Amino acid sequence: MRSSYFKDKVVIVTGASSGIGLASARLFGSLGANVVMAARSYEKLLGLAPSVCPDAAKVLCVKADVTKDEDCKNLIAQTVGRFGRIDILVNNAGISMRAMFADLDLSVIRSLMDVNFWGTVQCTKAALPYLLESKGQVVGVISVAGFSALPARTGYSASKYAVRGFLDTLRIEHLKDGLNVLVFAPGYTDSNVRKAALTADGSPQGETPLNEDKLMSAEECAEHLARSLEKRKSQVVLTGLGKLTVLAHNLFPRLTDALTYKYIAREAGSPFK
Repeated sequence: MRSSYFKDKVVIVTGASSGIGLASARLFGSLGANVVMAARSYEKLLGLAPSVCPDAAKVLCVKADVTKDEDCKNLIAQTVGRFGRIDILVNNAGISMRAMFADLDLSVIRSLMDVNFWGTVQCTKAALPYLLESKGQVVGVISVAGFSALPARTGYSASKYAVRGFLDTLRIEHLKDGLNVLVFAPGYTDSNVRKAALTADGSPQGETPLNEDKLMSAEECAEHLARSLEKRKSQVVLTGLGKLTVLAHNLFPRLTDALTYKYIAREAGSPFK
């Protein structure tokens, strides 16, 4: 990876207070980018900003709830007001869930769509004129669950499929405009997303069913993201298991359904049991 690629570029990262978002913000900052960190917890962002870049002039923290269109517009306005341009928008903010659809309060799916799908759409809509001007890049951080459905995560898979469809369409619309659109799909990554995942009634799960120590680190995921941006890729699926799952889903969908069921059934506290 050429560290010079990101030097002085203006990069917005939503969901930048933890996990992949924070790791990505730190990496972009270390590579010389001007980084805009967006999340709901403004005080937390302020505390993390020095770890992104010791030069306060190169980091902007913006309190933003991506479910609110006015917050997304304000995020873009503050970015342009401070740096005068936007080169890369990383739509990373997201939440997950874990419950069988039959037991699920539909407000949970609405919450996931509001954050994962509408957050991406609203931020991208507000940033698009500036990204077209800079011939920049827009990223949607989705999941392998946006290619091959994950049981007990109906709202999560649906929202990630929706983001992929939105971004794939956007790419075609702007094929001749110099805009690059990247669908970035990590596999299981060590982050807070599973602890914060919503249960059937909308309350946080509070614990993860996975051994987080054995998963890809957020820092390694961020490195893959940076390399993908440097190469202006349009789609990236991470991990061997993730790539195999997507391939198997395309070639042998019924078999993949059965194997996915069996895999999820082994999780601690699986809703299948």
